[in-house]
Amino acid sequence: MENKTPTEHYDVQSSRKYGEFATKFQFGSNPSAEIWNGRLAMIGFLGALAVELTTGQGFFHWLGIV
Repeated sequence: MENKTPTEHYDVQSSRKYGEFATKFQFGSNPSAEIWNGRLAMIGFLGALAVELTTGQGFFHWLGIV
């Protein structure tokens, strides 16, 4: 893989069709990484919410931190 300057990298990323984003995990500051970051954050939030709803305790209290 050839090394590209940040400007060239972002030009390539911005020219891709929307459906091509997040089809594979990529590191760095790019649209695919941001989409995966959002997806994982939503999963974590739903997990914490499920713990609170099923146990009646706050997430950190359930972990024993508080």
